[in-house]
Amino acid sequence: MASLWDTLTDLPADHFGPQPATAAVLVPLYEDENDVVRVVITKRPDHMPSHPGQLAFPGGKIDPVDTSVLAAALREADEEVGIPPEQVTPLGFLEPVSTNRAEVVVAPVVGRVAGVPRLIPDPAEVASTMVPPLHYFLDEDRWRTETWSGHELWFIEVEGEILWGASARIMRSLLEVIRGR
Repeated sequence: MASLWDTLTDLPADHFGPQPATAAVLVPLYEDENDVVRVVITKRPDHMPSHPGQLAFPGGKIDPVDTSVLAAALREADEEVGIPPEQVTPLGFLEPVSTNRAEVVVAPVVGRVAGVPRLIPDPAEVASTMVPPLHYFLDEDRWRTETWSGHELWFIEVEGEILWGASARIMRSLLEVIRGR
């Protein structure tokens, strides 16, 4: 799987885009004990004020205490699922995405987690976690699209839940990098 990690080291080293990031997420990747690359995805609790019950990558708003976009992504992953920042090797940034509230610009950071992470979800921010294999998302037959208000949205079922919206666009961006587009 060395070629995957090599491909991902070509990612930009910082947030890019026409607008500054207002939020950051970590796309945590790791190799399990069988050398299968997995991705950590969270399900947001139903009580959250934004995107309740949706699948997402660990992350959130960039706070004044954050020294960088990367620092925000690492802090949020630690707070939400207990991935210590020192266990993450940042590989680079994916194309920023906006949520359905256009003023939110999310900077996705791809990070390689050392070893198999011991996920400890914070129940205030995470209802559950899942760690599907990355190759699951590479199967285009699993994906579908719908047009909503003139915009094409991607959807994929993951462990009985639906990944869509900004998180699906982030995953699609990662897949494009992996495929070399």
